[in-house]
Amino acid sequence: MNRVIRLVEVEQVTEVTDGDEQVMAREEQDAGAGDPSALNAEHLRMAEAILFAASQPLDKKMLATSLPDGANLDAILPELQSIYENRGVNLVCIAEKWQFRTAPDLAFLLRKEQPEQKRLSRAAIETLAIVAYHQPVTRAEIEDIRGVMLSKGTIDALMEVGWVKIRGRKRTPGRPVTYGTTEAFLVHFGLENVNHLPGTDELKAAGFLDAIPPSGFDVPNPSDQLAPDEDPYEGEDLATGSADPHDAGEMG
Repeated sequence: MNRVIRLVEVEQVTEVTDGDEQVMAREEQDAGAGDPSALNAEHLRMAEAILFAASQPLDKKMLATSLPDGANLDAILPELQSIYENRGVNLVCIAEKWQFRTAPDLAFLLRKEQPEQKRLSRAAIETLAIVAYHQPVTRAEIEDIRGVMLSKGTIDALMEVGWVKIRGRKRTPGRPVTYGTTEAFLVHFGLENVNHLPGTDELKAAGFLDAIPPSGFDVPNPSDQLAPDEDPYEGEDLATGSADPHDAGEMG
């Protein structure tokens, strides 16, 4: 009889202990749910897995659709950045999208030597720089800045690479199209947006500018927003610069 009583007591103790653990777990969960700034460890792991498996950079909206409701991306993304700051891969924000990339100091490990299939001409590089810093810019404005006529196919080549696009039309006689850089341009050069293009100090440090530039020289401030005198482009989104009817005759 005494033995039966002891078994019953053990079962009661076990039930009480399990119940206490469940209550404590629920209290911890409720405490975390009540704090919108709390960082959920499981949400952190989920976001890490999604970003690791993604083949393209993801913005917050795309991430949110794959995470549970209430996932605090404003806390999750900085935390992941901090975790991977000194790792072999880093979490970086490019064009307002997030992606894991090899740490810059380890890039040499993944470098692969291969024949260069296509190189941009000097005219194309100069044109790309003008478009990047002066956007929105028209063909005539590019020629005025360079001081020479724009050869046939220069803008076409930049558009085929995917770094330049038609972005609008100027509210001037003839309604010329305006050009700007693309998201692919930002991704290739590792820029978050066009406002992160190198400024005067960076260009001097890289040797692209003299230590003492000419009087009145200043680096333009580009914008990916429509200018006050610019309308959105509503024509066919062609892959070449000859989409501009005013340039079609010149570009053949």
